[in-house]
Amino acid sequence: MMIQMLKLEEQQSLGEACCTLSGIVTKPNRSLTLDLIRREESVSSTHSQHCGKLTVHAEECFSSKSTADIILRCIDLESKDLFSKSDPFLVISKLVESGISIPVCKTEVLKNDHNPTWKPVFLNIQQVGSKDSPLVIECFNFNSNGKHDLIGKVQKSLADLEKLHLGREGENLYLPTLVGHNYKNKILNSKLLVDKFSETVQHTFLDYLAGGFELNFMVAIDFTASNGNPCLPDSLHYIDPSGRLNAYQKAIYEVGEVLQFYDADKRYPAWGFGARPIDGPVSHCFNLNGSSNYCEVQGIQGIMMAYTSALFNVSLAGPKHCLDM
Repeated sequence: MMIQMLKLEEQQSLGEACCTLSGIVTKPNRSLTLDLIRREESVSSTHSQHCGKLTVHAEECFSSKSTADIILRCIDLESKDLFSKSDPFLVISKLVESGISIPVCKTEVLKNDHNPTWKPVFLNIQQVGSKDSPLVIECFNFNSNGKHDLIGKVQKSLADLEKLHLGREGENLYLPTLVGHNYKNKILNSKLLVDKFSETVQHTFLDYLAGGFELNFMVAIDFTASNGNPCLPDSLHYIDPSGRLNAYQKAIYEVGEVLQFYDADKRYPAWGFGARPIDGPVSHCFNLNGSSNYCEVQGIQGIMMAYTSALFNVSLAGPKHCLDM
């Protein structure tokens, strides 16, 4: 399963909230509601604006590597819009010991559809507790003002959803309705069906290591003149007499220090590009260690030494600099 990461710099910040873990777990129901604050910076002052609330719930998790792949659909949904069909979506929540429900998954909104089939949802067994833990599946009609109408709901566990899939049967939605001073569940003609239910094991990084998995760490360094004159402190290739690492040395060291433990022989291919070796044309790929036969160096320190040596023995592609020899 591929997970697409959001580009945070392209997203609009709705607000932020800070708390400590102890502030959550010491609450009676392990839930803490915080005010979201959006900070608006100006030349003269910094203003804080309240813009909603965020509820954080903490619970102890038990290890499980199984994930349920589920396709859900509904039939005969009742209309909540006056002049058009409903725009339904599902919210799946788990019930915790305190009785509150915690949303764990939400489907996409399907426009003008009384018989919607949503894209697959993936629920980790650990995420919901166990296959027998109760889940509340609510079907809402989307409203742009954020006040979504509840069309109907069911309460089922993952085990129940699997049975619905195997039996090819639907489950009638119900709607809590106020009768007198009490709420009663009104059974609807609308049904929830499970078109797919399968379980897969999501192996962890430790599982891969136990199976003999290794990482191959390879380094390619940009020696083009766009990095700046190595003689000047603002260059990414500047060799500081005080010993402070430049940008490339930091990247090599910090990444390499983590990855080196997952490569048994610790021999790393290392190349440079965008530079002119001594008495040669500009090369778009050369061995960082200066060899014409092999590209590997020994350990992170070997990469650092090869990089420093290359800096003193090549010309950056572009204007000459003081390290040229």
